[in-house]
Amino acid sequence: MKIGLVGKPNVGKSTVFSALTQIKVDIANYPFTTIDPNVGITFIKARHLCPSTILNQKSENDNRDIEYKCTPRTGICKNDSRYVPVTLVDIAGLVPGAHEGKGRGNQFLSDLSQCDALIQVIDASCTTDLEGKPMGEKACNPIDEYNFLISELALWILGIINNGWVRGVRSAQSLGDKGLIGYLTQTLTGIGATESQIILGFNKFKNENDTASPWDWTDQKKYSLSLNLREEIFPLYVAANKADIANKSELKKLIEYISYQKSVIFPTSADSELALSRANNANLIDYESGSSDFIISKYGKENLNLNQINGLEKIRRNLYELNGTGFAKLIDSIVFDNLNKIIVYPVQDEKKWTDGEGRLLPDALLVDKGITAKGLAYSVHSDLGNGFIKAIDCKSSRVIGADQELSDGDIIKIYSKSN
Repeated sequence: MKIGLVGKPNVGKSTVFSALTQIKVDIANYPFTTIDPNVGITFIKARHLCPSTILNQKSENDNRDIEYKCTPRTGICKNDSRYVPVTLVDIAGLVPGAHEGKGRGNQFLSDLSQCDALIQVIDASCTTDLEGKPMGEKACNPIDEYNFLISELALWILGIINNGWVRGVRSAQSLGDKGLIGYLTQTLTGIGATESQIILGFNKFKNENDTASPWDWTDQKKYSLSLNLREEIFPLYVAANKADIANKSELKKLIEYISYQKSVIFPTSADSELALSRANNANLIDYESGSSDFIISKYGKENLNLNQINGLEKIRRNLYELNGTGFAKLIDSIVFDNLNKIIVYPVQDEKKWTDGEGRLLPDALLVDKGITAKGLAYSVHSDLGNGFIKAIDCKSSRVIGADQELSDGDIIKIYSKSN
């Protein structure tokens, strides 16, 4: 799972990246701070309690003095919550004309095609222009930021499909829509498009336009097609950043506009998330990303000066107003609600819920909702899938077949000829 942070320069992408991954990157008030994409790991909290709590409840019910703690191979388990790793990419800044190679546009567009989802970080405070230059209040309309990225992506797609349009038209003449869809799929797979995305985008375009021959389509009509394809290939999820210093009425307009476009948007504050993350790592506060509050620790009370405490209290007020810094909730919404992922736990010992080395619940995998037991086997290793015999739902000890769909939080033992 790879999520890209995109948008014009100087909107807080690198600050977000640093806060969520704990990796120090250049953070500065000028365009193109990020030259090459920074890649790191952030963690998404499972929507269910760690299954180790089930074992602890059984232990308590049986009056046994045994505490079970999972031992993640990757990820974290904290306060009975499992956190699963997600790759985060801070992609080089974008400026108008990127599809023509301006700024670092070509590299930007190449990098984002490797991502499963894109978070567009927008300057909700309106203090930078479309090239990311600080210009004071009302330097730009944040709605323009949203639309300009959509336009750049659509123009990029248009340029790609235009290169071989004659070939696409010939396919349409001989095979109809099927031929054109085949051409589009073949042409756009290089930027991560799938056939199902092409079909959805093409059908939306057809519903909105007349059925003239593709040979007669103008660039405007092909641009309309590109807009529909963009919506499927590169759906945008929006972080309305610097919301803590944004004009409230303008922020409301931005949220209403983007919600009307059927995009997901959350008000966010990267500076607050970074400050809280660093204070938490220094044991000055107890803070969980996504929470709308924090606690100053005993160590923090002893070591923070008055100015630092006042700064934290200002952040606390912003948290109350925004209901958190926004990023954890945005990523949660993307992964679970929009990409339709669930978390499952493959194990080797169906009774103890351990792997071959005795580690409790070592693996928590993000997989597609609707995945089958056999599909999970293939996700773990192709040999397990090829030799699949049966699976066990470890919570119920029930045998399940190859085509049984799995649910979020399932613990599964796979029997295969290979093991």
